[in-house]
Amino acid sequence: MFTCAFYCIILLDELKFSLAVVQLRVSKIKADNLGRAQKLVKEAAGQGAKVVVLPECFNSPYGTGFFAEYAEKIPGESTRVLSEAARDCGVYLVGGSIPEKDGEKLYNTCSVFGPDGKLLVKHRKIHLFDIDVPGKIRFQESETLSPGNSLSMFETPFCKVGVGVCYDIRFAELAHIYAKKGCQLLVYPGAFNMTTGPAHWELLQRGRAVDNQVYVATASPARDESASYVAWGHSSVVNPWGEVIVKAGPEESVVYADIDLQYLADVRQQIPITTQRRNDLYSVNSVQEG
Repeated sequence: MFTCAFYCIILLDELKFSLAVVQLRVSKIKADNLGRAQKLVKEAAGQGAKVVVLPECFNSPYGTGFFAEYAEKIPGESTRVLSEAARDCGVYLVGGSIPEKDGEKLYNTCSVFGPDGKLLVKHRKIHLFDIDVPGKIRFQESETLSPGNSLSMFETPFCKVGVGVCYDIRFAELAHIYAKKGCQLLVYPGAFNMTTGPAHWELLQRGRAVDNQVYVATASPARDESASYVAWGHSSVVNPWGEVIVKAGPEESVVYADIDLQYLADVRQQIPITTQRRNDLYSVNSVQEG
């Protein structure tokens, strides 16, 4: 009887785990950024988080004028800090993103580390943030960055996780392919701004979650009104029903959410769109994978 009860508790634990999203205040001093990231990852692990997500460009200011200056090879200074933090804290660490230098090219790259400190996957932002909203914002990542060319997923004892960076969230096809390949959690380190943030940040997260009946987590830098690029903040986690279950404000903080895979299964059973898709009429498929 004891053995059965113990086994049932283990199974229940595997169906639910704690995820932490770190909304980091990013400065122009890389060492300070790395130090605060380490501190907050440790804080999150101390609160029971098994998966921790850092924001886009967590080690440097976000901007085309900063990417080359702060760029590093992988492995390098920032990824060594991430590896040590993941190992020391025993967590899966989604390392936001950093400007990565590889030969003559620069990428906006998210590195994911396991609890043993080993690199699990390296996701180079697929879709570059090139927009022009007259009178509000113009930004062209392609002036300095190159796009990645592969999908990125990793396994945990809890579930499979798909990775995107910021602008990648606007492309429903990517999220659909991740879900089709068994991902139950999608993570997007991202730095939406004061124009696109209030308009689309939450909307896109809820859309990706409902479309694919998955959990969606986003990690933004904290808002700094004095920065050349002002991030919206409001890092969030959305459940498969499309509900925002936790949301940060604009300031530096860590927010937590339980990822409940039994709830995800229940939603999929109640509204079985996966089995109702008309694959005889349409399909979305990946051409190239990592």
